[in-house]
Amino acid sequence: MLKWARAKFQPNLPLYGDKRVTASKEHVAISLKAAEEGMILIKNENNVLPLKAGSKIALFGKGSFDYVKGGGGSGDVYCEYVRNIYDGFKALGDSIDIYEPVADFYRKNVKEQYDNKAAAGMTVEPELPDELIPGAKAFADTAIIVISRFSGEGWDRSSVEFEGEYNPWESETSMPKTSAVVFPDGDFYMTKQEKAMIKKVCDNFEKVAVVLNIGGVIDTSWIKDDAKISAAVIMWQAGMEGGLAIAKILSGLVNPSGKLADTFAAKLEDYPSTANFHESPWYVDYTEDIYVGYRYFETIPGADKKVVYPFGYGLSYTSFELSDEKACEKDGEIFVSVKVTNTGKYAGKEVVQVYTSAPAGKLGKPSRELQAFKKTALLQPGESTVVTVSFKASEMASYDDLGKVEKSAYVLEAGEYGIYVGTSVRDTVKCAYVYKVDKDTVTLKLSAKCVPSSLKERMLADGSFEALPQSTPHDKDECIFEKQTPGSEEAIVPAVAPHDRYLMMHPFKGQPLMDVVEGKISLDAFVDQLSIEELIHLLGGQPNTGVANTFGYGNLPEYGVPNIMTEDGPAGVRLSWETGIYTTAWPCATLLAATWNPELVEEVGHAGGEELKENNLQVWLTPACNIHRNPLCGRNFEYYSEDPVVTGKIGAGMVRGIQSNRVAAAVKHFAVNNKETNRKHCDSRLSERALREVYLRGFRIIVEDSDPWVIMSSYNVINGHRVSECKELLEGILRDEWHFNGMVTSDWWTRGEHYKEILAGNDVKMASGYPERVMKAYEMGAITREDLAHCAKRVLGLIIKVD
Repeated sequence: MLKWARAKFQPNLPLYGDKRVTASKEHVAISLKAAEEGMILIKNENNVLPLKAGSKIALFGKGSFDYVKGGGGSGDVYCEYVRNIYDGFKALGDSIDIYEPVADFYRKNVKEQYDNKAAAGMTVEPELPDELIPGAKAFADTAIIVISRFSGEGWDRSSVEFEGEYNPWESETSMPKTSAVVFPDGDFYMTKQEKAMIKKVCDNFEKVAVVLNIGGVIDTSWIKDDAKISAAVIMWQAGMEGGLAIAKILSGLVNPSGKLADTFAAKLEDYPSTANFHESPWYVDYTEDIYVGYRYFETIPGADKKVVYPFGYGLSYTSFELSDEKACEKDGEIFVSVKVTNTGKYAGKEVVQVYTSAPAGKLGKPSRELQAFKKTALLQPGESTVVTVSFKASEMASYDDLGKVEKSAYVLEAGEYGIYVGTSVRDTVKCAYVYKVDKDTVTLKLSAKCVPSSLKERMLADGSFEALPQSTPHDKDECIFEKQTPGSEEAIVPAVAPHDRYLMMHPFKGQPLMDVVEGKISLDAFVDQLSIEELIHLLGGQPNTGVANTFGYGNLPEYGVPNIMTEDGPAGVRLSWETGIYTTAWPCATLLAATWNPELVEEVGHAGGEELKENNLQVWLTPACNIHRNPLCGRNFEYYSEDPVVTGKIGAGMVRGIQSNRVAAAVKHFAVNNKETNRKHCDSRLSERALREVYLRGFRIIVEDSDPWVIMSSYNVINGHRVSECKELLEGILRDEWHFNGMVTSDWWTRGEHYKEILAGNDVKMASGYPERVMKAYEMGAITREDLAHCAKRVLGLIIKVD
């Protein structure tokens, strides 16, 4: 097929020959495989799991039918079917027998709640009838309790709601208000009804296993502390085949190999970021600084006692032994190797994790930081393998934002750097080799960027706080002419020009873009022939074509520039149900991170990219790579981890897979988008050190390891500057420091001013540009032709890259 044929003509043709790959058996099988590999066994007393063939079980909890395949908003997917845990066991045949009367009760109740417009995962746990217990107790040898949770885009996991801006969808059901009814104490905790059901089951069954169908962290202390609960598996929100995957794991057909990519603490208040999460709808102070997740729990005195299950933790049906740990340095690279042996009775996989410790020095450091990891292949009982990983010694450096050692520089402070190898942050062995630094060493000298003006203090390694410099805050709404009414930008779509605009006109108005592709003219020469109006046109979103519903880029047919289409992610190619096209629903990002397997995630990305391309779409708006700062964030299911290395390596795998199809991945939401409430105005106020070491590091790894073609700037404000208008972030850090050479798109319907976004290096405003306002800024001298051309070249560069 000729270049851009799918963008221009929207052919109804399979990607390969005469067989469609979209939602194919092969792709569904990959979704199932990923789901199996990311589920985590967190408890298994007396080897209650796996269930033996011929076992009789009773399924309790509305979650046995109220299965949540993924979160809401852009992370939702229209797929042909979804299997819950009941369906999963039934698909395995007669090896496990289910007590049907209890299943019938929950099936009927969930259907009634769905019929009354309840969303999956937002249903109320019904009272378990006493009369069902005797029969279930006589029939089943194991009770399985299923708990489900749901969250989505635009709201956080609480009842707090912001209503201070125009809302074009004010008649829609408010999810925070629904959450307040269903989860009076917040969905982090079990409800009163869930607690009653759990107690009733535990009081009547000797063997009880729990399955958690969740997208993010919840309280699991009740699982760990209750001796009556023998086993538990976190199945996550596992996509369309999640029910089959968990059934295979519980039945022993698959040995769980997932590991936690987040720290599970007992209370919301145990996370230091909870205290001020909802302090204001207009800002969030990141006073915990770099001490996020395990960096907090493993460092701050006393915090370790708050942990239920630590970062990196996960059990297996077999056992592993790590031995012969070795480390060395060569040419600035640290190499670590370890022998892994399966010492148990089942075939299984283990994850080798490498952490480092650093001297406290003047800057203060977390007690442990993950630097590298690798998952083994499937090891048979008695089989061994040697795992080798490496990382740059400079990755152990800390950023000095106040000049305690060297201002605006990454510094390796003098002292010894320990290297630890293990299977979780708490289950490690220290290598004999120690990396020694004789004197304070600057590894990278930079300049200050995105410095806070209003953050008053930040946490230190001993749990105390240090005061930070204050300055006059930037006016984020500064504009050379009258601003639009906040919220009036919402849901504005690109104007549809007369029909002949969409015809690929011959003769062209000038030299066509294909001449650039074929090397006949330079991109500079192509752009030189465009008028100011045409340049501005390229810098706004374009109308949908074909099955697209999130608009496009380009669309200058008189110059042979196609209109390439975007589509939502990250849990699948999110086509509207009206198209009648099913796509594959992949497991949520939290599960994919829990695989600790970038190669498997790359396979998911490749398959998803195939579906995107087959449906004549060119840019997939995924992966989402924000840090799990706090469990309350409603969009954590879309994001990978509390750790930037896991985030970066898993995200890079996804990008490589997608772009292997010559379609683009749009890595989002750049950056520090850790709260959904009032997300288009809320100011994330954090130190430059925390910004660089925690919240940007994952994005940097993705840029360096996978060369994404698109980065999506986030809605929020960072230290007083709207991200889409922040030149220090988009040009200074992303392009000048990291050498990103792709295109930056805004998120959809930001509150940034279009001309200011262009000046900041945000190349395209989505879903629609504001050409009249940009032209007004041009006529007032606030923006130049060179500014417009600079961004237009990057838009055209993206179009040239895709098929």
